[in-house]
Amino acid sequence: MSEQIISIVNDLKLEPHPEGGFYKEVYRSKGLVSKESLGADFSGDRNYCTSIYFLLTSDNFSAFHRIKQDEIWHHYDGASLYVHVIDVEGGYQKYTVGKHFDKGESPQLVVPAGSWFASSVKGESNYSLVGCTVAPGFDFDDFELANKQDLTSQFPDHGDVIERYTRV
Repeated sequence: MSEQIISIVNDLKLEPHPEGGFYKEVYRSKGLVSKESLGADFSGDRNYCTSIYFLLTSDNFSAFHRIKQDEIWHHYDGASLYVHVIDVEGGYQKYTVGKHFDKGESPQLVVPAGSWFASSVKGESNYSLVGCTVAPGFDFDDFELANKQDLTSQFPDHGDVIERYTRV
């Protein structure tokens, strides 16, 4: 890792994330949504909202995973970030989150609940610092990391992107 990336990791007190990259939770609302209001898919109450910093380098990727909530991505610094999304109907879209609005990039992206998604940094020797906001709030009980074989069986038309952005 470059000195700049090490500095960001240290300054923001980031930790390794199970899907790849580094993160730190920076906000968790005090208020709760009850399990009864959320429905059977949730294992318990959830905070109204959570947010994290997320740092990814071009040497790594965020592996396909899904959560039960909508997740909003916000670009802060560094290179643009590709977010690869397989929606619940099986459609694939590659989005670019970044600051080059004239090239179709957006500083913010919503990944709908239940969609499989992965991310990668645009370009070589780069990093991307983003924020991710989840509502109702994130809980690791709501997190599922994709299995390459299972996801490819479910979405055979997207085998190439699944192969590239899964680890197991």
